[in-house]
Amino acid sequence: MRVSSALSSAALLFSGLASARGFDCKDIVVDKYKYNLNPLGGVHVLYDNNVTESSSVNTTYVLNICGILKGASNRDGMKCGTSKNICGFEKTHFPDGAETKKPFPIAGLEPGGHGSMEPQITRLKSDDSDREGLRVKLSGGSYENADGKKKKAGAVIEFQCDPDRSGLEGLESTKDEEMRRREEAGDAQDQQSLQFKSFGLADDDSYVLRLDWKTRYACDNYVDDKEGDSSSHWGFFTWLIIILFLVIAAYLIFGSWLNYNRYGARGWDLLPHGDTLRDVPYIFQDWLRRVINTLQGSGSRGGYSAV
Repeated sequence: MRVSSALSSAALLFSGLASARGFDCKDIVVDKYKYNLNPLGGVHVLYDNNVTESSSVNTTYVLNICGILKGASNRDGMKCGTSKNICGFEKTHFPDGAETKKPFPIAGLEPGGHGSMEPQITRLKSDDSDREGLRVKLSGGSYENADGKKKKAGAVIEFQCDPDRSGLEGLESTKDEEMRRREEAGDAQDQQSLQFKSFGLADDDSYVLRLDWKTRYACDNYVDDKEGDSSSHWGFFTWLIIILFLVIAAYLIFGSWLNYNRYGARGWDLLPHGDTLRDVPYIFQDWLRRVINTLQGSGSRGGYSAV
């Protein structure tokens, strides 16, 4: 008993630590509503260009909300950290041709998988009753500003309910698609379900990446509706099988009772159409023999045979 209770306590402790350390995008429950953002998992890329008279800053944001970036955290010779979920890669071009590169983690775990993202999840309706979706706040990053001071960094992603969007529109991960999005940034932004809003200093003196993500998976009743549909289909076939079984059973029982009372039948003779049931194996063998003979006959060659 002590061993089993210790094991159960350890399991509960481990599950608690796992939920505290990461963002479980599959099983989300907020205000008794269930959400599953797992279909939005995978590595996705966004771009932001900021051009001024003194420089041109091109920033690439790479994210995977349902898992760590692993190899995708290394880009153009810059390393952000394989245990992160969101990273930024900043390239600054100057008029004299000089260039600087700066990778920075935005959200995720510490190296080696330690630490916590401290996810905070709220429904959009808590702020505006006309909006439906989720607001997810992730932390665990840092950003070095122009003065060389390192500040905390995080991300705020608003998953907005849109029944007509999966959330993956415009997020193909091929290199050709990435180059096309760079060249057609304006059109791509309109077509993409995931859109960059801003990255800058927030009121709490930390840098925050803000993203909007339109998807049907952020709708309040999407998971319940899907589960209801699947259960209703399963219930239909279940009832169909049960009804069919009851009809056959009733037919056999009533037929046996009738044969017993009317003819005093015993054994196989009790069953309705007992003779036919006994002949089923022979009927099947005869049918199989006819099929084989037909196939062999269609495969034989016509014409004269040698004498």
